[in-house]
Amino acid sequence: MKYIDEFNDPDLARRLLDEIRATATRPWALMEVCGGQTHSIIRHGIDQLLPEQVELIHGPGCPVCVTPLEVIDKALEIAARPGVIFCSFGDMLRVPGTDRDLFRVKGEGGDVRVVYSPLDALELARRHPDREVVFFAIGFETTAPANAMAVHQARRLGVANFSLLVSHVRVPPAIEAIMTAPECRVQGFLAAGHVCSVMGTAEYPELAERFGVPMVVTGFEPLDILEGIRLAVRQLERGEHRVENAYPRAVRENGNPAAVRMIEEVFEVTDRNWRGIGRIPSSGWRLTDAFRAYDAEHRFDVTGIRTEEPAECRSGEVLQGLIKPTECAAFGTTCTPRTPLGATMVSSEGACAAYYLYRRMNASSPQTGGAPQEEVAPVA
Repeated sequence: MKYIDEFNDPDLARRLLDEIRATATRPWALMEVCGGQTHSIIRHGIDQLLPEQVELIHGPGCPVCVTPLEVIDKALEIAARPGVIFCSFGDMLRVPGTDRDLFRVKGEGGDVRVVYSPLDALELARRHPDREVVFFAIGFETTAPANAMAVHQARRLGVANFSLLVSHVRVPPAIEAIMTAPECRVQGFLAAGHVCSVMGTAEYPELAERFGVPMVVTGFEPLDILEGIRLAVRQLERGEHRVENAYPRAVRENGNPAAVRMIEEVFEVTDRNWRGIGRIPSSGWRLTDAFRAYDAEHRFDVTGIRTEEPAECRSGEVLQGLIKPTECAAFGTTCTPRTPLGATMVSSEGACAAYYLYRRMNASSPQTGGAPQEEVAPVA
C-alpha cells in the first residue's frame, strides 16, 4: 500500500540506523512532540535500536493527556445534566476526572455519545431541537479546523442548541515552555507532522534560532521517524539549528490556508492550563466574541470548579519529558488502563499507555513492584 509499506521497509530502516550511528559522535537528546510518534517509537522499538548517544524524550504531544483536570470536571458536570446530549471522541471517555469519568456518567444515566466528527454532534442538535447538544472540543491545531467549522455551520444554519466545551492547545508556546524550564535537557525536536500540515512551519524558525535547537518536521511511520532523527542529529553534529521538513508529502510551508482562515475566524488565542504542566501563556484557543454564544462553559456556567491531581500520579513529569513512564512507582500497579490515575495511561496517544501496551515489564520487574499485570490494552 503506497506510503505505508514503503515507510516500513526493514532494509531502509537498517540503512538509516547505520547513518545515525555513523553521524552521532556525542550524546544528544531529542524530543518528539506528538503522541502518535511516541506510540510508533515504542511500538517499533525505535528508541532501543538507536545508538546509545541518541536519547528520545517524550513530550506533551497527547491532546487528551494535557486537557486539564478542571475541564474534565466541567465536562462531567455538563454531561450529567438533564436535557443534555454530551458528545465526544471515544478516547476521552475513560480519562479520569476528580472522582469519575464520562463512562461512569453514562452508566449513571447521562446521555454521553461517541461521535466521529463535531459535525455528527451538530447533526444531533438539528435532530433534537429540544435538547442541548455539547461537543467536547479538545486537541492541538490538527482538530481545530473541524471544530471551528462545526460552530461556523451552527451559526449559519441557526442551530441554537449546539455548543462546544473548548480546550484547544497550541504547540509552539509549549515548545517555548519546555525550553525555558530549568531542568530542560532537550537539544532538538521532531515536530508533529499533522500539526504542521494545518498550520505550516512559519512559527518554528524563530524558536529554533532563539533556543539554538534543530526542528525537523516528521511523519509517523518508522522510516519517517528515523529520517527525522537522522536529520536532527546531522544538524546537531554540524552546530546548526534550523527547521527542516522531512514530511513533504503532507506538509507545506504555509500549511492549509483555508483551515487557518477558519480557525482565525472562530477562535482567538488565550492562555491555557495544561494538565500536569500548568499555565502556558498564549498556548490555547477560545471562541471569539462573535461565536461566544456557542461556548458551553459560559452557557452552563461551570466556571468555578477547583481540582487537585492524585499525589501518586507523575504524569506531569512524563508529559514534560522529565521521566519515562516506567520510572513512576504507580506504573502497572495502582495505575493501569483499567484503573488509571492520569490521562497518559488511557489515551490512545499517551506515553504511559504506549509503554504498558508495547513494553510491558515482567511480573518480577522492580519497576512494577512485582505485581501481576492485566491482559488489557489501553482504550482507544
